[in-house]
Amino acid sequence: MIADLRGKDALSKDALSNLTGRIVESYHDLDTIEHLDQTSLPNFQVVTAIVTDLKDIIFPGYHRFRNLHWTNARDHVGELLKGLYERLREQIACALRYEGSGRGIAAAAGWNGDDADQRAREKALAFLQYLPELRVIIATDVEAAFEGDPAAHGHDEIIFCYPGLEAITIYRLAHCLHSLRVPLIPRMMTEWAHSRTGIDVHPGARIGPGFFIDHGTGVVIGETCVIADHVTLYQGVTLGAISFDHDAEGNLIRGTKRHPTIEREVVIYANATVLGGQTVIGAQSVIGAGVSVTKSVPPNTIVTVEKPSLRFREAPATRSA
Repeated sequence: MIADLRGKDALSKDALSNLTGRIVESYHDLDTIEHLDQTSLPNFQVVTAIVTDLKDIIFPGYHRFRNLHWTNARDHVGELLKGLYERLREQIACALRYEGSGRGIAAAAGWNGDDADQRAREKALAFLQYLPELRVIIATDVEAAFEGDPAAHGHDEIIFCYPGLEAITIYRLAHCLHSLRVPLIPRMMTEWAHSRTGIDVHPGARIGPGFFIDHGTGVVIGETCVIADHVTLYQGVTLGAISFDHDAEGNLIRGTKRHPTIEREVVIYANATVLGGQTVIGAQSVIGAGVSVTKSVPPNTIVTVEKPSLRFREAPATRSA
């Protein structure tokens, strides 16, 4: 019996050894999904920890640190900023080296990783310098949620509980890094927010102050969207593209305006879809639930789906036992 078991163990080891060889061999054949012997990538766990610390600075006293008061706030924020600067500098340098290594698309446009450390220091500091202004904008998002949702009992409830605010806060952080031309990290941040909230906002989108996403699940906002101030979206809204342009070789043309423009004080209700880079929803318009829009809408316009007729008929009698 023991010998038989040992024989089976040997067969299992041989099978696993052969499988290991096949998997490693596939790394050579499928080099687009391996990153061996390459420049170090940003660390996802470190990036999400950075976002968590940034949220503690933006919303002091709400999350991890509850014993803050005016006498210790300066020391607390100072310590957070020191740690954030060092980790941001390190992660941004990794992202810049990656971009300069030739694996990223931007490398073709002249990125160079040789001066990554210096550029990372500059970008990390520029980003952190933006935090006071960012808090002012996020305060308008909190206020928009309070004014737009009668179920909200206070600003604290919104900060603690609303996934729309979580998504837009992380988006605004990521958009700042995106504007500083930091590779990879902004998208890592917004995809983390997407996994937490069900709200997918590309860091390249441009969104004005006073933005409110109510309920939020299933909202998609594409890379080249432009959204003016005091816009409200409900769950399931998609601001997307109609189609993608290709060059003569059939490759996607990147960087073109593919997603719509939403002007100020527009409300877009649940499960509506607005598509196309040339589509403009005029100021103070309302897009009703379930509407699909692929052409521009003038200002002060209400767009709804014609109400369907409902059919009622008597249900068949159920057979008694």
